[in-house]
Amino acid sequence: MDTPFSTTILETICKLQEKRYLQQCIAIRKSGALLHLVLGEYKAVRPELFRIYLRVTPATFDTIVANLRDNPVFHNNSEKEQLPVEIQVAVALHCFGHFGNAASIQKVGIWAGLGFGMVDLLTRRVMAAVCDPIFRKRVMKWPDAAIKEKAMIWVEACSCPAWCKGWCMVDGTLVPLASRPAHFRNTWYDRKSNYSLNVQLISTPDLRIIDYGVGLPGSQHDATAWKETRIPKERATLLGAGEWVWADSVYPLQSWCQAPYKRYALSSLFMLFMDKLIYNC
Repeated sequence: MDTPFSTTILETICKLQEKRYLQQCIAIRKSGALLHLVLGEYKAVRPELFRIYLRVTPATFDTIVANLRDNPVFHNNSEKEQLPVEIQVAVALHCFGHFGNAASIQKVGIWAGLGFGMVDLLTRRVMAAVCDPIFRKRVMKWPDAAIKEKAMIWVEACSCPAWCKGWCMVDGTLVPLASRPAHFRNTWYDRKSNYSLNVQLISTPDLRIIDYGVGLPGSQHDATAWKETRIPKERATLLGAGEWVWADSVYPLQSWCQAPYKRYALSSLFMLFMDKLIYNC
């Protein structure tokens, strides 16, 4: 009597599960010496090398870790403790600061001395903590009256008294993705022929970021992505009487969002700001 085909399939699946791997696994020798060197000696005495690897200064790194440390994603009831938050953040920053093959989980795993799956897990944890509203409110505070006054003085000195109420500015940028996302696929394809994220940044003239909007695909127009930030939603409480935001001509012009003389005046103002920043530095 012939064996039923279904039985043959089940027996084959069982054999595959028992072996787990169809080919012999060859261990890859890895060492975390370079990662510990970056977090140790480079962080303490060679900050320029530290920044090459993680793209932030040691002081900024410490601030990020301090604000993420108590997030629940880094704590669990498992018998095996997680890696220190410093290592998890360092691995994620290394991924974020590189592109293409340099950001692959294989290359990052070899650099950090970690398993390839662990690199993906640590990056997901850090992203979950960064996207937590608690973290955003903690690190992204709206300017107080003193900061606003300082920004208005700067704008007036760079332009004219009539423009001093425009103490903050907005612009969008596209952050390229290494590959096409699995969800909503081609909606991430932008006008520059890349798969990307649309990121909106609102800052004061001294380049202090006071709000951001992220999450929409690169194919979305800046005017649409701008609506996801705080100012369009809460402008009555965030902007005082007569205050407005500098923007270019792609944004909807309103009494609280203006581009005087379109992009030419805005570009000139940006150049004045940058000249002053370079001169003061």
